[in-house]
Amino acid sequence: MSFKKTLWAEADEDGRLILPPEIAEQFGVVPGARMRLEVEENNVRLHRPVTQLAKLYIETTNHCNIDCVTCMRNTWDVPMGMMSEATFDRILAGVEAVERPLAVTFMGIGEPLANPRTPQMIERLKALGCTVEMVTNGTLLNEKRSRQLIEAGLDVLWVSLDGATPESYADVRLGAHLPQVIENLQRFRRLRRPSHHPTPEIGLAFVAMKRNINDLPEILALGKRLGVTRVSVSNLLPHTADMADEILYEGALNSITYLPSPWLRSLNLPKMDFNDVTGEALLKAFSSGYNVTFAGNNLGGANDVCTFIESGATAVGWNGDVSPCPPLVHTHTGYLQGYKRVSYRHVIGNIQERELLELWNDPEYVAYRDRIQSFAFAPCASCGGCELSWDNNTDCFDVEAPACGGCLWAQAVIQCP
Repeated sequence: MSFKKTLWAEADEDGRLILPPEIAEQFGVVPGARMRLEVEENNVRLHRPVTQLAKLYIETTNHCNIDCVTCMRNTWDVPMGMMSEATFDRILAGVEAVERPLAVTFMGIGEPLANPRTPQMIERLKALGCTVEMVTNGTLLNEKRSRQLIEAGLDVLWVSLDGATPESYADVRLGAHLPQVIENLQRFRRLRRPSHHPTPEIGLAFVAMKRNINDLPEILALGKRLGVTRVSVSNLLPHTADMADEILYEGALNSITYLPSPWLRSLNLPKMDFNDVTGEALLKAFSSGYNVTFAGNNLGGANDVCTFIESGATAVGWNGDVSPCPPLVHTHTGYLQGYKRVSYRHVIGNIQERELLELWNDPEYVAYRDRIQSFAFAPCASCGGCELSWDNNTDCFDVEAPACGGCLWAQAVIQCP
């Protein structure tokens, strides 16, 4: 668990800002680094330079032991496999060559624990100083696997729970049983070494949709009982027409406002209780069409901001293919503004053929990350849609593939733990 601390930057005699050394190191600020600035009313935000590799997503397999109505595998037909030891060795060599230890997350379309080597992979990454998280459905988290993950030094275990009752959970995660997953989590919690801040931390990931949104309060209550320290809620990315009716953000997409906007009205609210007295009024205020600031925080959220680029991330599929982000590891279909949209996979290269840093520093990949950070794409996420927005090959701005204007991660609608 991290805690905020106050640090200070200083200006030299020429007015140039000098960052504390630990911040410069953390965010890859080296001579010649180019950083995006966002000027706000009372502050300036500096974005991580696109040249710094800081995070790695690893898909150890695309096999899974259950079926979920939310999964993209319902609409695809791709080769299945597990990451080989040779492929992981290449990843490990690449991680070792990076100056600062990376943050690594084991996640993907498959279940990481379906690959029996995953705990060993975690242990080897921890030996290099990496922080490591893993996202699992929790069904394979038996006592043996729990002990392996704890001994390996895993930092955070994320468990996907999309329902708070056996019935609502089974309605989404076909072939899984909520009581068994809860039992697995309770045992995992007991097996951790006693501490004021025991590790691995436990997090819950919840995909919100019409059929389960009323379960969210009980999910939060369940999290308290299980010793959870983090809860991540995402919207649904529907892969079938039936699931498109389950989304909770149709109005949010239609009301996206791209800043700066000369006609944008603003509403600044203070902290106050959210209860039976204030609830209805606050809900109407939040959905009033104003740009709402609540206690100094903009509730409009980030538009046109790629969290993967901002975090200095890249992703490696089970076969060693390197992609800019987890959504681009596999070709998949989604439904956006009522129309079907194909997102084609985008591969930079393969880890078996080129070193990790060589791929990261490929001039075309660097230019792509720079393009993403400035987000010069058509506003496909909020547009009514035209034939150019039916896939990510290009858009009406005539950009190169992949065109990311329809990416819901970049509009803070979908998010990964």
